[in-house]
Amino acid sequence: MNNNISRIQNNVQDRNSEAWKKLCKYVEHVAQNELEIFAPGKYLGGELFAQIFTLPESIEKLKKVKKLILYGSRLKRIPPEIGQMESLQYFDPYTSYDLHWFPYEITKCKNLIDSRISTRVLYGNFKNRLQFPQLDHNPVRYEGATLKCSVCEKEISYEETNQFWITLRIGTDVVPLLANLCSQDCKTKLPTPPKGYVPYPHKGGADLKQPSYKEWEEANVVKFKLDDIKESIEKNKEVQPTLLQLIKKIWKK
Repeated sequence: MNNNISRIQNNVQDRNSEAWKKLCKYVEHVAQNELEIFAPGKYLGGELFAQIFTLPESIEKLKKVKKLILYGSRLKRIPPEIGQMESLQYFDPYTSYDLHWFPYEITKCKNLIDSRISTRVLYGNFKNRLQFPQLDHNPVRYEGATLKCSVCEKEISYEETNQFWITLRIGTDVVPLLANLCSQDCKTKLPTPPKGYVPYPHKGGADLKQPSYKEWEEANVVKFKLDDIKESIEKNKEVQPTLLQLIKKIWKK
């Protein structure tokens, strides 16, 4: 387990830069033209895209976008407004190595079925169990004086919000999410994390005990004995020939 706990960085973006202004114009262009792909790296070019560390809150306008391409970005965070991208189907921030977590609101993208994420750099990932920052002493701050509860969307101040980490599946990946909650009732409405991860919402910190890799493996990896596979092949003659050949090839190895 990695015992180094990074601090949450706030105020990550220079909003007066040329890169930021051009990105905001791109968001408006995609929204107005109801485009289905949002790929800021391609639009901005490498030099300007490297200066982008978050996305504008105006991404909430991208109602028609189905593919969000953030490949190779230097993003450090994504705003909760991503939850309003109601048509989003594919989320690709692959090789964005500074993205260690995502906003809980991404779970509200009900059409999101596919993702490509560099999971090794995520807090709590089963491969290295990178530790979660302690939220009580290092809370996350977004742009603006208020925010909305991640569950009921009630507008609250930062003094009212109670922040928790929770690990859930989005698309085809299991990722750590940050939830801003207004009440205990909203906390109880959070889904149950998948097996092999911290099984409840938590505040992070060095004292947090995460499941071991072995515990994750026992909960998620199905193991078959070679004799069982051979027996199954013999019993199921109706199996498609190509699949049968593949299984036999694996068994012979």
